[in-house]
Amino acid sequence: MHAAAVGEGPDPKEAIGIPVRRLEPRASIVDRRGLREVSMAPPPRVVAIYGGSFNPPHVGHALVAQWVLWTGRADAVWLLPVYRHAFEGRHDKVLATFEDRVRWCEALAADLGAGVEVSTVEATLPPPSYTVRTLEHFARTHPATRFRLIIGADSVPHLPAWHRWATIEAEFDPIVVGRQGYAAPPGHPSVDFPNVSSTELRRRLANGEVVDHLLTRRVAAALAPAAQSGDGGR
Repeated sequence: MHAAAVGEGPDPKEAIGIPVRRLEPRASIVDRRGLREVSMAPPPRVVAIYGGSFNPPHVGHALVAQWVLWTGRADAVWLLPVYRHAFEGRHDKVLATFEDRVRWCEALAADLGAGVEVSTVEATLPPPSYTVRTLEHFARTHPATRFRLIIGADSVPHLPAWHRWATIEAEFDPIVVGRQGYAAPPGHPSVDFPNVSSTELRRRLANGEVVDHLLTRRVAAALAPAAQSGDGGR
């Protein structure tokens, strides 16, 4: 004699005339057609793109990258050294070679640890190197990832002039970070990071002055040949 399966046959209460209220199963987690669980997709990974000349990278860059991770604004930070600077050759914007700046960024990423990487994609994209095109390239090549853009508060007054700024603002959720003398605008909570200057670092390197308090350990070691030659990392 086989026991009846659970749920088969009339309810005993119905047999003696007592009405029974039957509850409908929840449909939110069950696919009724196949009686199988519907998987809940995990949220997409969020990567913050941190672009700059990194000429050279310093503790100010390090603090910003770590703050973005510490506060959960992104799951990872990708350092993106520019291939060419729009103002190169003017206003002291003489860049070290792309290879050197990538090497220095890799040293910074090694000091910061998991969550910080370096992208060299700008060397492979066709000119002109607009920020929005780089972001769209990342979005196309990493469709499961959501990208954000880290922007310094000192750039905010110039953003309306950026190529397709409205697209960046709508699709890449900018993270605006302040620094001393340049507070983030309302609606973008941030802290004011130390106003460390790559220009000042280059001057110190060229003059043989102390810079180890402004650089992470591996970046300082990578810059040592430049400091010894007195070329300021150019």
